[in-house]
Amino acid sequence: MNIKISSVHFDADKKLLEFVDKKLNKLIKLYDDITAAEVFLRLENKQDIENKLVEIKLFIPGNDLFAKKQSKSFEESTDIVIEALRQQIIKHKEKLRGV
Repeated sequence: MNIKISSVHFDADKKLLEFVDKKLNKLIKLYDDITAAEVFLRLENKQDIENKLVEIKLFIPGNDLFAKKQSKSFEESTDIVIEALRQQIIKHKEKLRGV
């Protein structure tokens, strides 16, 4: 799977990039047909504490899956987005099987 991670309005450190990569690779174990992933890590300009936004788009044959979440840390946002995508993958697999 080809993973592209972009950080907007800041430079992401290696530890954060490895964290996101590790979480995405867990989704591949769930569904082999994921061809690529685009990840956007955004630091919003709000004064709000919850200003870390993570958007992930998964490219799969026939459909693309997308989720985004904003919270107080990139790790927390990533965990929530990965869980949302996991649920979408499960629904997609059920639809393919005709359940």
